[in-house]
Amino acid sequence: MNTYVPKKRSLIALSVLAATSLTSMHALAQEAETQAAEEDKDVESILVTGRNVSYANSATSTEMKKQQTPMTSALALIDNLPGVLVTEGDPFGSDEWSTTISIRGFQVNLDSQQIGMTVDGIANGNSNYGGGTKASRYIDTENLRGTVVSQGTADISSRSNEALGGTMDFTTIMPALDEQLTVSTTFAEYNASKVYVRYDTGEIAPDTFAWISLSTQQNDDYMDGSVTNTRDHLEGKIISTIGEVDLTGYVSYDDAQEYTYQRVYGLAQYAQNPEWDGLTDTWSGIPYQDQVFREGWVTERENFFTYLKADFSVGSVDFSTNVYYHENEGAGKWNPYYIADVTDDGAGNANSELNTSSTVNGGSTLGLIYFVNSAGEALSPIDNCVSSISSPYGGGGAEVDPNCYEQGAIAVSSNRHTHYNKKRYGINGDFVWNTTIADMDNVVRGGFWYEDYQRDEYRDWHKTIDASTSARYENTPYWIQYDREFPVETLMYYVENELDAGFAKIRLGAKQFNVDVSKEDQFTPENNLNISSDSDVLISAGFVAPLPVNGLELFGGYAENFAAVKDAVLERDDTDISTVEPETADNIDFGLRYSTPGFNASLTYYTIEFENRITFVSNEDVNGIDFLESAAGGYINDGGIESDGIEASIDYNITDSLGIYVSYTKNDSTYTDEGVSGNTVIGSPEDMAVVSFDYTKGDFYAGFSTKYVGERFLDQANTQETDSYIVSDLYLGKTAYDIGGSIDSVELSFTVNNVFDEDYLGSIAANAGWIGAPRIASFNVRVAM
Repeated sequence: MNTYVPKKRSLIALSVLAATSLTSMHALAQEAETQAAEEDKDVESILVTGRNVSYANSATSTEMKKQQTPMTSALALIDNLPGVLVTEGDPFGSDEWSTTISIRGFQVNLDSQQIGMTVDGIANGNSNYGGGTKASRYIDTENLRGTVVSQGTADISSRSNEALGGTMDFTTIMPALDEQLTVSTTFAEYNASKVYVRYDTGEIAPDTFAWISLSTQQNDDYMDGSVTNTRDHLEGKIISTIGEVDLTGYVSYDDAQEYTYQRVYGLAQYAQNPEWDGLTDTWSGIPYQDQVFREGWVTERENFFTYLKADFSVGSVDFSTNVYYHENEGAGKWNPYYIADVTDDGAGNANSELNTSSTVNGGSTLGLIYFVNSAGEALSPIDNCVSSISSPYGGGGAEVDPNCYEQGAIAVSSNRHTHYNKKRYGINGDFVWNTTIADMDNVVRGGFWYEDYQRDEYRDWHKTIDASTSARYENTPYWIQYDREFPVETLMYYVENELDAGFAKIRLGAKQFNVDVSKEDQFTPENNLNISSDSDVLISAGFVAPLPVNGLELFGGYAENFAAVKDAVLERDDTDISTVEPETADNIDFGLRYSTPGFNASLTYYTIEFENRITFVSNEDVNGIDFLESAAGGYINDGGIESDGIEASIDYNITDSLGIYVSYTKNDSTYTDEGVSGNTVIGSPEDMAVVSFDYTKGDFYAGFSTKYVGERFLDQANTQETDSYIVSDLYLGKTAYDIGGSIDSVELSFTVNNVFDEDYLGSIAANAGWIGAPRIASFNVRVAM
């Protein structure tokens, strides 16, 4: 791939901007001078040990990208960074339901969204499963330039109201200098394949360059190969200089259908069969058992995202601004093993839910219908019948067992669809004023982020046409359980001053969030809710001090982080939101960085106090899946988390061809909640370590990476502890140039993830976990023309 190197200094600064972060402009201005002198170098190479700022940060390297296949999600590439744990239930990341990220005890999973995520510096729009969007849905991995992770005390201008425990900024590649066509084809186990095409236009107008890519991929589930995940992706970027203004435009469209894996509920189930998640590949005709029919567990999502950015200077002040728009639409589908009785049809009458000519809007259930007679009347099981159904979820009673009904009983069931739609638009503005105070360089930064979005969600229930034969369902729903809209308005503004006093660079800043969250119930206006989730003024401070040893610096940072009350908290009508407060976290980083040619190292100590953790509390237990979400309960602020630990990394070139990367994390994250105070946070390992060897000689490259993850707990009581595990990845590749004709190069690469086929529990949720992905081998051919 020919990497675009701009002709003008303004575009050089722009390429640096994409490699780090849109919001760190004071550092970018200094780095632009260095970049100009290194135009012949690969601008995708980023130091793993991070930038010289006053907080811990690290970034993916080109070697980390080679360790993964082109089909792998963008999230997986950050897994070897210090303090970071990314686990996905699918080898290719094609199941967002089972994806979790853990950093310093903070989580992104089904229950929590505590880590900020941005794409080219722009807010991703929440990262939850139900209506949220992770970076992997925006960016094709082959268009990923790099990812910068700030593990705790992040840059003050970061655009996220989830960033309690740091941020991850995923950046996209720049256009190539010359016209070029790139075709990449990947084949892997489990019927996996991907075709990717990117066209770089070259200079299509004065100082104007662009690229556009298309890709399509698929893979079967690795359990029994009964379903196929698909993803179609379009992406493009254009940069131009008009006068003194640098412009960047970007667009992304993603259409994915993902079949989800199921959690295993406890270590006993996992020990019973560590290679099976409990879902089945055959329709049995017994609704209670068919609730775990794999084809019925599906997520469908479409995402469209675009932005336009402008960078310019007025005197000694640099400005950067952008506008963006994002739309997310999709559905999550399940197979409840009953019909919800939502209409009182009277004794002796057929259940109107079986006649799908009409739809009931809203209301609650009068009961559940499992079997009916030929007239459509609900049946009851034979008295004193003992059910023989022993699975799933520990089995069911006589009411779900067809052997407990008289001959002629007809089984009935539902397809439950939860529909999501989110539209959001926003604008960002930043300025950097470079000046001097008493002959000392001084940088003043400031800016704002405004976003307005509305998330719509409704849930409908469809009758299964014939529950004895297949999962096919009636198109017209018999019940729309709810229909809600969630308008959310966010305004964040910040200001920061950094003074270079010679012995150290010292910064001090403040930011604040104003967030309004509402619920508008389309069926029952009495359930409308509104909450103001404003933050206090959040202080940020830090320093970077060079030490007498050349290349060695000391840094320290403090930040008050904040996460607004999520709109999901307003979903439950029985939540008293007047008592729910935003979550807060105080983060402190303190460490050393050392950087010389061929050797880079960092060591960070951190301590964090997380308060007002929002959790859902129910006083009811539901056996299996609560399809109706009928368990009474609500969201409350329930204690918090205290974390401290160290993160260390070394990146060393042993020879001109061989390099080694080592990282180690020691983390102690414990709850402060009453009753579990001092217990380790669910899913948070105390120890992680990575050792990676990477070899390059001429056109050949190879590498071997191993990651150790220590024990983790499944429950707050710390009664179920998983085993530690070790996962290794291997890659080999060779590039051939000067092929002849119109072909510039051909690159062949072979990758094996989880080389030794380690069995382990990967993602963790409360009292459950997902089985880790097995060994997967893939082969890629990449042709540039």
